[in-house]
Amino acid sequence: MRVLLVDDHPLFLQSLKVLLNTSGYEVVGLAGTGMEALKQARLLRPDLILMDIDMPECDGLEATRLIKAEIPQIKIVMLTVSASDEHLFEAVKSGASGYLLKSQSAERFLELVAHVEHGGSALPPELAARLLSEFARQAQHVEMPPVEGAPAELSPRQIGILTLVAQGLTYPQVGEALHLSEPTVRYHMGDILDRLHLQNRAQVIACAAQHGLI
Repeated sequence: MRVLLVDDHPLFLQSLKVLLNTSGYEVVGLAGTGMEALKQARLLRPDLILMDIDMPECDGLEATRLIKAEIPQIKIVMLTVSASDEHLFEAVKSGASGYLLKSQSAERFLELVAHVEHGGSALPPELAARLLSEFARQAQHVEMPPVEGAPAELSPRQIGILTLVAQGLTYPQVGEALHLSEPTVRYHMGDILDRLHLQNRAQVIACAAQHGLI
């Protein structure tokens, strides 16, 4: 994969570049701010961006939103020293494919990056569990108003799946976040589409937005 690295600490950037280069990844660029990341993304079109959250001028979350809105095919994984729930949920909502702590071992870091390379998400198990718990908590307080033609409300699990899909996660990513197999996610999505009489992802996103899920 062609990788763009974004962090406002030059020494960390250089160290990460060496780690990735020696592990078979091609580091195509370095950036120190969110706006510089946007410019580099437009110019270089990397496969993956490893993006720090806390940066001057434009932080990583805002840069992620800007890049995903303009070039949605680029995968972005957040890098941070903080395991803040607020940052974790905002990263997922912003379109990030993962959330990695800088305190992890090099081996674990590369293992999670490889998950993204093969279509998965880079979420350590403890963060995935917290993400699931938050969506489950939110689901308990969400009432799906009657949708024309819908036979019944969705289950809390289905609301969680609907929310993640509407936020742009792929079925494998949803399965990894919720500890479900991809066929199970597809089964639930088929049932959701039938219940709400929807036909495609665009209608799913519109429905989720209508009911305050995103």
